[in-house]
Amino acid sequence: MIRNLTLLGILVLMMVMLAGAGEKTRTFTGDIADSQCAMNIHSLTRSHTEMMKNKNMGGTATNCANYCIKYLGGDFVLVKGNEVYRLDDQGKAASFAGTKVKVIGTLDEKTKTIHVIEIKAGE
Repeated sequence: MIRNLTLLGILVLMMVMLAGAGEKTRTFTGDIADSQCAMNIHSLTRSHTEMMKNKNMGGTATNCANYCIKYLGGDFVLVKGNEVYRLDDQGKAASFAGTKVKVIGTLDEKTKTIHVIEIKAGE
């Protein structure tokens, strides 16, 4: 009986390990933005361009993103072309607001959320 429980435990552990193996660590490059600008809530170009022109939210992408997060709600996201990815670690993203970055993590394809391992300044 104990032997069967041990074998069952090993099988369960192997199944858990195989289930997690599907998520591969990747590097994503793009800009850290606020979800409002990135998802065209108050932007036509998925960027800070319109907001920076009228200077209501600040004259830089960093100021715009921080203003929008602080006063309008939303989250920091990664924008790469027309793709917008949610970031599960807002604290790490905050220090890179409005800048180009490399995000190392795993992607949940269903929710388009990157599980952040690390964020580095990009080129």
